Amino acid sequence: MDKKRLSETDIITKFILPAVEQSGWNPMTQLRQEVKLRDGKVIVRGQVGARKTVKSADIVLYHKPNMPLAVIEAKANKHEIGKGMQQGLDYARLLDVPFVFASNGDGFAFHDKTAVAQGGELESKITLADFPSPKALWQKYCAWKGFTEDQLPLITQDYYDDGSGKSPRYYQLQAINKTIEAVSAGQDRILLVMATGTGKTYTAFQIIWRLWKAKKKKRILFLADRNILVDQTRLNDFQPFGPVMTKITGRKVDPAYEIHLALYQALTGPEEHQKAYKQVDRDFFDLIVIDECHRGSAADDSAWREILEYFGSATQIGLTATPKETDEVSNIDYFNEPVYTYSLKEGIEDGFLAPYKVVRVDLDVDLQGWRPTKGQLDQNGELIKDRIYNQKDFDRVMVIDERTQLVAETITAYLKRTDPMAKTIVFCNDIDHAERMRRALVNLNKDQVSKNDKYVMKITGDDEIGKAQLDNFINPKRAYPVIATTSELMTTGVDAQTCKLVVLDQTIQSMTKFKQIIGRGTRINDKFNKLWFTILDFKKATELFADERFDGIPEKVMITDPTKIIDQDDPSFDDELNKDDDEGSPDNTAESGEGSTDVDTTTGGCGSGGGEGEPYVKYRVKGVAVNKIAERVQYYDTDGKLVTESFRDYTRKAVTRHFASLDEFVRKWKDSERKQAVIDELAAEGVIWQALEEEVGKDMDPFDLICHIAYDQPPLTRKERAENVKKRNYFAKYSEVAQNVLNVLVEQYADAGISQLEQAGLAELKVPKLKALGNPMQIVQNEFGGKPQYKQALSELEEQLYTNDKTA
Repeated sequence: MDKKRLSETDIITKFILPAVEQSGWNPMTQLRQEVKLRDGKVIVRGQVGARKTVKSADIVLYHKPNMPLAVIEAKANKHEIGKGMQQGLDYARLLDVPFVFASNGDGFAFHDKTAVAQGGELESKITLADFPSPKALWQKYCAWKGFTEDQLPLITQDYYDDGSGKSPRYYQLQAINKTIEAVSAGQDRILLVMATGTGKTYTAFQIIWRLWKAKKKKRILFLADRNILVDQTRLNDFQPFGPVMTKITGRKVDPAYEIHLALYQALTGPEEHQKAYKQVDRDFFDLIVIDECHRGSAADDSAWREILEYFGSATQIGLTATPKETDEVSNIDYFNEPVYTYSLKEGIEDGFLAPYKVVRVDLDVDLQGWRPTKGQLDQNGELIKDRIYNQKDFDRVMVIDERTQLVAETITAYLKRTDPMAKTIVFCNDIDHAERMRRALVNLNKDQVSKNDKYVMKITGDDEIGKAQLDNFINPKRAYPVIATTSELMTTGVDAQTCKLVVLDQTIQSMTKFKQIIGRGTRINDKFNKLWFTILDFKKATELFADERFDGIPEKVMITDPTKIIDQDDPSFDDELNKDDDEGSPDNTAESGEGSTDVDTTTGGCGSGGGEGEPYVKYRVKGVAVNKIAERVQYYDTDGKLVTESFRDYTRKAVTRHFASLDEFVRKWKDSERKQAVIDELAAEGVIWQALEEEVGKDMDPFDLICHIAYDQPPLTRKERAENVKKRNYFAKYSEVAQNVLNVLVEQYADAGISQLEQAGLAELKVPKLKALGNPMQIVQNEFGGKPQYKQALSELEEQLYTNDKTA
């Protein structure tokens, strides 16, 4: 057996797996092959999205299922023994394991992070027979982690497994394991930061399950501040707890249950008799998990914080996508530094979260402002205060009907030219604005509303009919509602997997709120073709993407001056930032139901029309000319920034990263036995051929598209390449029948491209133009001399197609 000629798969099955199994590793429970750690980043240009191809770890070794220890990366024997080491190190980083093995079948290159502390070599070579046993690696791992004997029963507690094959993603695995390790080490305040859509609740379930099964925690409270968050949790991820789980209702804590799910609002209130949590002793709960802990629980003087302080002896785990670090509110101050963080940027790069494109729409009235004429009255007969009203005022203190109409027209036009049934959330400034936007969208989409009157719905906290449609909106299997206008109710905790359009017509100053809103679109659902989403921005809110706080590590900043306290998640926050010095701000009165924070600014408080104590007025005018000045499209780039570029620009960058020069690309193209392999290689780098053809031209070969776009070469169409071959009289050396065959095949290339030619087998000879020539087998045998000669003729034809032009 010539080992040099064996494939990578052969090396794994004949040499690596036997060596691993002979050292004691159980192939059923401790070894997994082809472990896919990432899904592949989605690249978006135009209306097309495609995933980049990702590789899988060849072998991952586990102490127990979902407790990874080591990565093995294999290569064919023609490569050096350590060829796969760097690739293996990348997988080891994702899995947070210290051991990496690379092999070509001759032995192993062994990277051992635990050896450094003991003065050993970081990398060494070992024979196939010396592969370490499970016990040896586990002991080294425990020493590296610093685990004590007392910690091990909890650390090794099994995950929940329903037998479906579902297992945590690599980052969920890290989050779960690091949390369990922290609890086992006695840490009682723990913070997990995971981007929206990355499965925080599933992660929390596995943490709770392991702590509960290990009998480390016996009574557990899961706290949230919105009914939908509790109900989604109870019916979905937490379902395996079954009869030991209850939702606290009626302000009564039932000690008969072990797992309690509750709204903050069901446990406390301003009056003493509403403080249901005091029905049980302070040590009743020994674990509390706080969902969306960036909200009420973050503030020292919050009514919700009193629950956490009452059960102060319990281990408390905070979950958030947006840790709150402001002048006076700090998650880190209460929960300590996060034990694990998984950001939006990481999620998009890994392909677990949807990237976005931004369409920024600038309206003239927003940029230039609007000023009433002297003594002008609004539609309600109110005298409009004489000043310049600008973007921050519109739909808060000043309503211009034509502006609302133009925004609604822009939304409608976008949906009609892309997908009228794409789930859409329109974020408005308040409930009144959401209702006016609903009405405008209904009138602009009469054809769709006539099919189903729930095509457009206002889903806000004050509207029971609208709220009742929330579950239908987020259910991928339900077509209606399609468009939801809202204010605050849908900013967080709404698992809208198929939301493809997020419209921002709301002034947003809070980074926390902005991140939550963007999170409504970041979920991916392959089954329903939701790979990316669009943000239609009318209020310059997406400028916050450029703020380093958007996806950076939060810094703890605490100022104790009470005069500087502003709650960025309070609906009135933006008003506080935007009000003029000589004016009051609207009193945002919550009109929502349980756990909601939708805002109605139509009444109450002191407003733009008067001084302190005077009634607040929202002016409404019509007859104002409002026009679009600009509409700019920006895309999510590889470094997480928004860039304004065409797919042509993106392709040029991707190709030149892969092939430094035109000569290198041409050489790779000509040397490739199958051109499709090069096409697929570039597709894996994010080159979306469909989008490229739409932008540059459908009549060009992939070779010409790349040469033209990446290296500024004059392109030839497929038809021109085909004609060039015919002009050279290249076919003259063949028989008349063979010439007819090759002529038809080159015409097929002109129509359908190189992939059509490369797939040309005997079946291709059955096309109508060739049928009259006889049996395909006979044609190949009689006119070409046999199958190998026929294949050689096709290969020569390919060469001729790319010969004697300026590029090749």
